[in-house]
Amino acid sequence: MAETAERISTTLETIYQRSYSSEAPDLRSLYEKAKRDQWNASRDIDWSQSVDLDRGIFANELVDGHGTEVLNRLDAKRFAELNVEFSCWRISQLLHGEEGAMLACSQLVDIVPSNDAKFFQATQVIDEARHTEVLSRYLAEKCGGRIYPLTKNIRTLFDYILGHGKWFVKTVGLQLIAETFAVALFRMLSETAIDPLLRSICKRILADESRHMGFSVLSLPDAIATLSPSETRELEDFTREAIHLVLSGQFPQEAYEAVGMNAREIDEVKRARKEIARGAGSADAAYFRKLFRREMHQTIVTNMQKVGLLNERTSGFLREIGIDPALSTTAA
Repeated sequence: MAETAERISTTLETIYQRSYSSEAPDLRSLYEKAKRDQWNASRDIDWSQSVDLDRGIFANELVDGHGTEVLNRLDAKRFAELNVEFSCWRISQLLHGEEGAMLACSQLVDIVPSNDAKFFQATQVIDEARHTEVLSRYLAEKCGGRIYPLTKNIRTLFDYILGHGKWFVKTVGLQLIAETFAVALFRMLSETAIDPLLRSICKRILADESRHMGFSVLSLPDAIATLSPSETRELEDFTREAIHLVLSGQFPQEAYEAVGMNAREIDEVKRARKEIARGAGSADAAYFRKLFRREMHQTIVTNMQKVGLLNERTSGFLREIGIDPALSTTAA
């Protein structure tokens, strides 16, 4: 098998639901919104726009290590090259996530119990296919085909999501956690990206992703409330691990290597990145990351509370990871 593909063994119990009356009006309404808001990546994106790679793609402040001594030593041309490589690395991870989400949602069509849920998951399959199409086309046509490999952490997360047979575990991993990260990042890119084409793409994707998080909030509470103590503990442990995988291990070393930075320089960036995470370092970079982290952390806490996953045990997990479970629980 080619290196760009892998096989994941799974056993799924398909529910052939032949009760067609709506039993969950909120989910049926979400399905109606999904039908209403479909868009065509070939027709509704202006692919005639050129991308000026000499300016970069992401806002410079989003590049890891921005404002630090090691990156300040780069001239404008080399920093723009780093911006492009860093941006393509991050978009590549989003692309791989969208492909994984498409596969997970195709499984959910089989295993969610009600037709209201099945109908919505069918729309999410096409949403995720469209996101995979648009991001891969952007990298292929506008960025010279720069598609970086999937990171170890994201691979581990999707191996578990795709290999697990319980729909509520897949939904927590995908819609509650992975989508939370994606929504926060797509929102930031839609507001700050240098490239206007990428901004327009992110705005389109963001509208879809917000619906996907809505599915978890609507479908999970009743299911979680009926879990046995052992199932609850299993789900709590998975939630902890999934959040950890999303929030750690995402350093884009290959992007720095692509512009010729050596091991010592890359180590400097890693140290600077840790300083920024602690609130030190470049003020602009710290501000961008603070906004991103605050939105993502608040949404995780809010949605865990909404679905019944926020309790004393999981609050302890969140504190270990660096998320304050006392964050405001207003709707995200």
